[in-house]
Amino acid sequence: MKYFRGIKDRLLARRQNLSTGNEEQENVMFLIVGLGNPGKQYENTRHNVGFDVIDAMADKYNITVESRKNKALCGKGVIAGKKVILAKPQTFMNLSGESVAELLRYYKLDATQELLVVYDDISLAPGRLRVRTKGSAGGHNGIKNIIAMCGTQEFKRIKIGVGEKPRGWDLADYVLGHFSGEERRDVQEAITKALSAAELIVQEEINQAMNLYN
Repeated sequence: MKYFRGIKDRLLARRQNLSTGNEEQENVMFLIVGLGNPGKQYENTRHNVGFDVIDAMADKYNITVESRKNKALCGKGVIAGKKVILAKPQTFMNLSGESVAELLRYYKLDATQELLVVYDDISLAPGRLRVRTKGSAGGHNGIKNIIAMCGTQEFKRIKIGVGEKPRGWDLADYVLGHFSGEERRDVQEAITKALSAAELIVQEEINQAMNLYN
């Protein structure tokens, strides 16, 4: 089921929450989703960089991401004074949108204003960062499914470069493979920058994040 909620509907829903005392839903202000695949066999692979960012974010801001909700592992916390939900969808990459749409619906959030998605990008060199306010899927199946399920491509995103697929390689084999030692060092630096970019984004300073990290 596709999900899309306009700002007017979202504000009305929040007023209804206040009248019913639903504090858990009302208090969440920003949903930050890292994309990846569940399971130890996928840990530290190129396709799981989004999960790596969420793990680093959880560690930095003392947020426990262990609650199972809406087909994701989630954790509630505060970043730069803003209440956030950190989420790692457990649907496998190609169905990431199922979890994201359910989370947006449950917390009555507007994807165009209160969603940030972090994921891998093979068009960027390892360690490069790109911040965007919207855009197409660009061949990324996780983003393609999020766009389909949420009904919009206007949501904030941070893309982490994992390097271009070598000639002759199968794409699935490449993105499910592991980094070399040097690549991993570059990616770790990018993850640190992604945390700073995310902090700016939740403070509604995405233009500054783009100027600093693109």
